Amino acid sequence: MSTEQEEALWLYAERRVSMVELAEFSGLPEAVLQELVEYGALRPEDPERRLFGGDCVTPLRAAARLQSDLELETPALALALAFLERIQALEAQVRRLEAQLARPRR
Repeated sequence: MSTEQEEALWLYAERRVSMVELAEFSGLPEAVLQELVEYGALRPEDPERRLFGGDCVTPLRAAARLQSDLELETPALALALAFLERIQALEAQVRRLEAQLARPRR
């Protein structure tokens, strides 16, 4: 994927992507993505049309790198994806708390 496409995807993270696009953007085969859906590690926003939020691309790219580097099977990849999601949520919480601490008290 070109840098221009990456930037466009980032700008439109709220857009929905198909399973085919998700495979292309993440670097994971559709069969692996389908298994991740079956494990509950990947949830389509629109299950009937198999559409996913664009915000899942970045964690899936990280998971694809982990799978490649560590030779993970799909169940382990699903667990890694859950951990990545949890880390992202905790980091967001830390940022919110730090912002509260930085505000002057009245």
